[in-house]
Amino acid sequence: MSDIGDWFKNIPFITRYWFAGSIAVPLIGKLGLISPVYLVLWPEAFFHKFQIWRPISATLYFPVGPGTGFLYLVNLYFLYQYSTRLETGAFDGRPADYMFMLLFNWICIVVSFLSCTHYTLLMIPLIMSVLYVWAQLNRDTIVSFWFGTRFKACYLPWVILGFNYIIGGSIVNELIGNLVGHLYFFLMFKYPMDLGGRSFLSTPQFLYQMFPNRRGGVSGFGVPPSRRPVPQEQAGGGGGGRHNWGQGFRLGDD
Repeated sequence: MSDIGDWFKNIPFITRYWFAGSIAVPLIGKLGLISPVYLVLWPEAFFHKFQIWRPISATLYFPVGPGTGFLYLVNLYFLYQYSTRLETGAFDGRPADYMFMLLFNWICIVVSFLSCTHYTLLMIPLIMSVLYVWAQLNRDTIVSFWFGTRFKACYLPWVILGFNYIIGGSIVNELIGNLVGHLYFFLMFKYPMDLGGRSFLSTPQFLYQMFPNRRGGVSGFGVPPSRRPVPQEQAGGGGGGRHNWGQGFRLGDD
């Protein structure tokens, strides 16, 4: 048990609580301590009965059973792997920025599903949005998937979309997760750093007060693109002010 405890304590702070909540809430629903009816996102109950906890509980809940257990475990693994890699890589020492990314993606996902007339679950879309951002920051990294298949990380979200659909998932959940992840990546990195546009997203100050930056940690799982200085001969020539956009590091590179 001490080995499990040490492993759990070594999970990055934000990922640790997200991972723990994604185990605890499905267990609560499975044991019947709280009816799963109150844990899913049901727009009518949210708007008309003011059950405002539903977007949060629907992000952590998943109906675990004989037909869904494998899908749940696979996505729990994706949560642990790719949230950890982002938190200790591109967002290393910047928990407020990582929390802002999660909040932005989560709000976009909630808004996307509030227009539905039936109940929905938000666990898979949020996990896929995080995985998508990691894949774009490490787009040229070669990743291994099942049965020894190997391909560039930029294709991973779409491979997993097809894989989850085959094992019982809904293509809508994975697709919305990928689209939301792309929206964050485009607004935060691609548009301002590659296309020279304005920055539309910035972390609110209150998040820095709640999650102050810190130094140290494990890195090497991809870094956000950085602005490069404009060459001297172009500095005054009105060359459009474009910036080169980094492609991320391969796993294990310094």
